[in-house]
Amino acid sequence: MTAPPDVIRSGYAELIVTDLAAARWFYVDVLGLVVTAEEPDALYLRAFEEYLHHSLVLRAGSTPALRGLAYRVRGPEQVEVAYRYFTELGVPTRRVPAGTTRGIGEAVRVQDPLGFPVEFFHHAEHRERFTQHYHRQPANAISRLDHFNIMVPDVKAGHAHYTRLGFGVSETIEDDEDNIYAAWLYRKPTVHDIAVTGGDGPRLHHIAFATHERHQILHTCDVLGALGVEHHIERGPGRHGVSNAFYLYLRDPDGHRIEIYTSDYYTGDPDNPTIRWDVRDNRRRSFWGHQVVDSWYKEASPVLDLDGNPVPITTPPVREAAAAVGADGFGVLDNGTEREGYKLGHQA
Repeated sequence: MTAPPDVIRSGYAELIVTDLAAARWFYVDVLGLVVTAEEPDALYLRAFEEYLHHSLVLRAGSTPALRGLAYRVRGPEQVEVAYRYFTELGVPTRRVPAGTTRGIGEAVRVQDPLGFPVEFFHHAEHRERFTQHYHRQPANAISRLDHFNIMVPDVKAGHAHYTRLGFGVSETIEDDEDNIYAAWLYRKPTVHDIAVTGGDGPRLHHIAFATHERHQILHTCDVLGALGVEHHIERGPGRHGVSNAFYLYLRDPDGHRIEIYTSDYYTGDPDNPTIRWDVRDNRRRSFWGHQVVDSWYKEASPVLDLDGNPVPITTPPVREAAAAVGADGFGVLDNGTEREGYKLGHQA
């Protein structure tokens, strides 16, 4: 079996949106992403510290969906490695000529074993970084793409697929019956480039962008409130137990979920331990113990295959939100409760 491609990090995502003008308002006017290029049916965006052509493509279409996720690989030869690896894996695999996606060089697209359309690329056009262009940055400036979060009916299969690709595992949510409800996996030295969450899938749960400061996230809330469109806030602001990050979840005009995210931790050492959370601990999703809104567990964006057709959705045998007791659908571990060999923050 060919060794997997050497993935550097999450690279970009492409979403189908039904109203490109409304999407532009949300992502550019409100969130402040930089427009790299604009076409009649597409918008190419990046954050202030990014120098590759884009980290998000918005493409006009009839039905909101995920058209693709993309990872950057370490060198151009790794694109060919990706082609051989996935061909041998037996999943749909296609070579993509340079320029098929504006600003992106030769690539390989696959329908991965989890059902997601995923691209592997190295070459990309460079654009100016705006790191120190503070005169151009709004108070809620977004610095970079951070990660993807996908919903799958079998988290163990997702965990296995990404660890075979060489991803490290920073954190998981588990129970005593060998169920894994979610896993956070990384290539760059942060908590994750991809999170695999249990649920009806394959579907896209969210795309996350990072800021440097909490106040930038709070300013986004103030902007939405001032505009009278606070309904775009789905959850937060708050702090996660898993990842320790300060977060805000938004829904764009088509319902795609976007997370604004800051303050996770370094994972670059080769012996970085995996933190395992008990599914009954209500601090796993909100470190402050707040209820998670029902839509956050149930709603997500559909996924298109390599030909643009919707990928069928299947249902998981177990669900995180139903795996515990409590009025809000969550279990609560009593303070100090610790089952043998199993503990909040237990590092394996």
